[in-house]
Amino acid sequence: MTSKDYTIFKELNAEFIHVLKKLTSDPSFIENSFKALEVFRECNKNGGTIYFIGNGGSAAISSHMAQDYTKMGLLKAQSFNDSSLITCLANDYSYAQIFEKAISMYTKEHDVVVAISSSGKSGNILNGVTAAKNRKLNIVTLSGFNQTNPLNGMGYINFYVPNSTYRVVEIIHEYILHTILDYHTLTRKATQWQLKS
Repeated sequence: MTSKDYTIFKELNAEFIHVLKKLTSDPSFIENSFKALEVFRECNKNGGTIYFIGNGGSAAISSHMAQDYTKMGLLKAQSFNDSSLITCLANDYSYAQIFEKAISMYTKEHDVVVAISSSGKSGNILNGVTAAKNRKLNIVTLSGFNQTNPLNGMGYINFYVPNSTYRVVEIIHEYILHTILDYHTLTRKATQWQLKS
């Protein structure tokens, strides 16, 4: 490894740490994290489901979080990433409508939609959030890149990562959701927070 290689890796790590420190030092970020937790707990209390939506790397985060929130948090959660569902809806309607149609077909009162998009501009995510708003569901959004992206501001709670690289934005999106889950598992009473069927 050359000194140049070392410097590049060091700078990449420093960029991530800088963004994370900037976020976590903002009181509104902590407040939003707690608000999101309250929304998730209220959803579970009322027998609702937390639905995660995302494309590409954000789809992987959606699947991961849906499993962890269910297994570790005892919060009923699901992601709309089943290949049969996606290809069915994309074929019969359009790829831009896959989350819109899934949300319209599956969700009910007290459900929550967590929309993840690094750019905040993915058409199918925006359509899905619009469908969730029409159904009066609680919405949590996670976006990055440009702060004026259309997704940022569409939710009841909005997390924005001030960075323009997928590397940083996607990792911090997962960090945010995992931290909320970790706080939930650390503070919930075993007899109080049970998975609602």
